[in-house]
Amino acid sequence: MVTMSRATEDYLKTIFNLAHRAEPVTASLLAHELGVSSPSVSAMVKRLEDGELLTRPDHRLLQLTPTGERAALRVVRRHRLLETFLARMLDVPWDEVHAEAELLEHALSERLEERIDAALGHPTHDPHGDPIPPRDGPHEEDWGEALAAVPPGRRFRVERVSDRDSAALRYLGDLGVLPGVVVTVEEQAPFGGPRWVRVGDERHPLGEPLTHLVHGHVVGGDAS
Repeated sequence: MVTMSRATEDYLKTIFNLAHRAEPVTASLLAHELGVSSPSVSAMVKRLEDGELLTRPDHRLLQLTPTGERAALRVVRRHRLLETFLARMLDVPWDEVHAEAELLEHALSERLEERIDAALGHPTHDPHGDPIPPRDGPHEEDWGEALAAVPPGRRFRVERVSDRDSAALRYLGDLGVLPGVVVTVEEQAPFGGPRWVRVGDERHPLGEPLTHLVHGHVVGGDAS
């Protein structure tokens, strides 16, 4: 049985997030994401394997077991509920809630978690559009399509915006690129130039790194 320390929960949540972004989860990627040394990752991976929370499909890749997935979902649920609470109840900007929730999620009791959930009206998504896992039952972690892949002339409903880069979140928020907003992809500049999108009455250039952070689905036919 693995003790659910802060470090253990951080590892489980990070592996969950990477796997559901369709990124091959390796020890080196974990070390980069968590900002820790390779020996630290190796030691934790061994503990998670011994606790039957993690398995290795091959010598490189790491994968959560069903038990590990359930444990990760509990951490993800607390984190996203806290982000929603901070944004709705305390008006913390959406580019700051992730870091604050990282600090609070490990200290949140199950009873307080449920009180927060009830007080918020049982929200289904956090401020970035990430789905909040239910306390019980199935959970779907759908990222949809990246804005980077949408051809010019199409309308695109923003559903999720990655919270990995707070400065990028702040910038996108200032432009109005938020979950629920429909943008129009108008033009892709050649030779690696920006993608021009229309948000309401304004037209903005978005570089490739930004368009890979914005996810959702194409809606309707051509914008024309």
